[in-house]
Amino acid sequence: MHRRGVVIGCLLSCLRGFFTLWHHLDGVRKMPLPLWRRLTRNIYRKVVVLLVLLLIVWCVTLANITLINSVKPPKESEVLKNEIIRLSEEYVKALSRENGDMVDGPYAGRFTAYDLKKTMAVLLESMLERLQRLESAVNLVINTTLVNDTINATLKLEEKHKPGISARDLINGKSINCKLTDEDKAQYPHCEGKMKWMSKMWKSDPCYATYGVDGSDCSYVMYLSEVEGWCPKKAWGGSMKLKLKEAAPLYANITSNLEDLMALLRDPNERQGYAWIRMRITRMWDKWSSAIHRLSAKQNLGHRKKKKILVHLGLLSKQSGWKFAEMQFKGGPLGELVQWSDLITTLFLLGHDLTITSEVEQLVGILSRLPAAKSPCQSRKELPVNIIYTDIMGLIQFKKRVKGGYGKFSCLFRIVDSFGTEPAYNHRSFAKQNKILTSWGGQDLQPRQFFTMFPHSPDNSFMGFVVEQHLNDSHVQHLERQNKAVVYGKKEYMWEKKDSYLNVIKDFLEIHGTVYYDQKQAKLPDYVVNHGLLNGADLHKLLRESKVFIGMGFPYEGPAPLEAIANGAVFLNARFDPPHSNKNDPVFKGKPTQRELTSQHPYAEMFIGKPHVYTINIKDTNEVTKALQEILNNNTFEPYLPFEYTEEGMLQRMNAYIEHQDFCKFQKQIAQWPPTDAVRLLLGSPGKSCKDVCWEQNLICEPSHFMELNSLEEIEKLYVQCSSKHSSANIYYPAYNVNTKECTLQGEELLFSCVGGRHDLRRLCPCRNYIRGQTALCVGCQR
Repeated sequence: MHRRGVVIGCLLSCLRGFFTLWHHLDGVRKMPLPLWRRLTRNIYRKVVVLLVLLLIVWCVTLANITLINSVKPPKESEVLKNEIIRLSEEYVKALSRENGDMVDGPYAGRFTAYDLKKTMAVLLESMLERLQRLESAVNLVINTTLVNDTINATLKLEEKHKPGISARDLINGKSINCKLTDEDKAQYPHCEGKMKWMSKMWKSDPCYATYGVDGSDCSYVMYLSEVEGWCPKKAWGGSMKLKLKEAAPLYANITSNLEDLMALLRDPNERQGYAWIRMRITRMWDKWSSAIHRLSAKQNLGHRKKKKILVHLGLLSKQSGWKFAEMQFKGGPLGELVQWSDLITTLFLLGHDLTITSEVEQLVGILSRLPAAKSPCQSRKELPVNIIYTDIMGLIQFKKRVKGGYGKFSCLFRIVDSFGTEPAYNHRSFAKQNKILTSWGGQDLQPRQFFTMFPHSPDNSFMGFVVEQHLNDSHVQHLERQNKAVVYGKKEYMWEKKDSYLNVIKDFLEIHGTVYYDQKQAKLPDYVVNHGLLNGADLHKLLRESKVFIGMGFPYEGPAPLEAIANGAVFLNARFDPPHSNKNDPVFKGKPTQRELTSQHPYAEMFIGKPHVYTINIKDTNEVTKALQEILNNNTFEPYLPFEYTEEGMLQRMNAYIEHQDFCKFQKQIAQWPPTDAVRLLLGSPGKSCKDVCWEQNLICEPSHFMELNSLEEIEKLYVQCSSKHSSANIYYPAYNVNTKECTLQGEELLFSCVGGRHDLRRLCPCRNYIRGQTALCVGCQR
């Protein structure tokens, strides 16, 4: 009965305490309006959470005091209780006052709540000390050993739990040693350089002061760790940390309501910029819906965080000058629109929160609503977006509008890039020094942030697209294969100087064209049946009836050859000797790549091949004749489509990217994805690029793992001895020099590259396995 009374008394005390604390909190809320506006909603929530913690500690304290009162004289416990209550009230009043001004030296800052954490740290630290004393006393009383050893036991307990630097010390201005250790410098290689920059430039914009930067080393480290992520996070409050509960994440749920997606693709300027995209999505929607449910049945798509994604199609803007919107139904390039259509559909089906824009005015409207969008302070906590998909034109528009605040967006970008961007061209200072800087290059992004139409270079990420199929549709199932050949070329200039090539083919097959009519009849050979531009369904019907799809050498790497192969037509792929590149083809002028195309469609040549693809010299009439005879004699026109170009394949690949790729991690660390067990380290032959070294072993170069092998120890594991070690910034490193026996490590992480070889160097290469038909993912990486 006595203990029950004790408990009831404690509960009443706790209730009184709760109303006392609520009274103080209500006083804070009712402060004058200008002051209350400086208290953010997040800080208010944190005050509530911390005061609940305080109430719990208070209740426990009162319970201990009451129990002690039952076994020892009341005088000492009454003093302790009154002292705790008095201090608690003083701390809460101070908390209300101090949070009216959020700037309080290097330990304060806007949105970081350093001063709030300090105040509560002092309170909780003091309460913990007193609880420890009380618990020790209670234990001694219960065990009837209340003797002179009580004081000594309490002091030992206090010493055991004493932090290296107390919260009260921080309030009183005691400094922390913020110097970087050797381990810090190894794990965060950019931290030291960023601190030097901050020491000179922290007054260049007032935003740094709002985050607590005041010219001290500690303020630099705290800002660069807590806000920008370049430096290690220190235990600023000694051994005691206060972790607030984060809001529950929103999860991405599969969605397949076409009307909701069409609502996102309304063109506010009525330029019909999205018209072709809407048509393609609508035409293929049933197949997309089936694909997302098939994928969901194969792998767990639950508990994926819902990402806020901004999609900006710079190529459709009036400012681009490319007239994609105007030419989409007049024979203009559609490969890019195919890729954008499929990307938007993929993101929507995977359940993410999309905002879609195509005009600069829309982009400016969104950016103007972002807090401190133009501020150079690089906090991404303020940005209501997790990922930004755009193209080079869109990236240029971003840079122009946000200027000094661009850096905070940079790691969020995913650049849709048909041709690809190699590291040497992406690194601005390196490209400028080597006189290869172009208007497309010099973006200084992580090379994996560029997403390509085909797996050109492993340095970039392969996004791909979906090849449209109608094989199971009723309007094509009854069609029989005829002696027809369709020319790949919808512009008249693509047919120029191809008469001898076509003359050979016409002796075997009836030639059909899909050249756009503009005012007058296209000037094509008399034997060609020209249908003009066909819509998707009619084009696939024609391909389903044909035996051969005729490559003319241009355009390069479009989706049409894969569509023809998927319909059962054999693709005649024009071989190039010498290969086409920026050295001999004006089409590649200014493109940020040294890639050499050995044919019109390298993917079809490398990853598909015979019997679906014949890569031939179209200028050699004998070779053309031989290929046609072989194709027609085999009489096998079976449709074929790699999994990675199906709806399900693209959904699987893009979901893996969204879940695992994070370009905002700056510190040096071993890549977590793809996992290390999928990667092998190989030392290549002299002159070989890592792309070729890996491919010869049926592996793919994996650039995300270059960092971990960039050491002397890793090179010497591969049975070579280095006479000396150097560091250099060039695309060939890390590597072993066969002449000098020297080992050279990479000095600039943006120049890690799978491409490039030098005759005297054996390159050290990270090579990963891959899923057949899904080259972007290693075995197990799809999860």
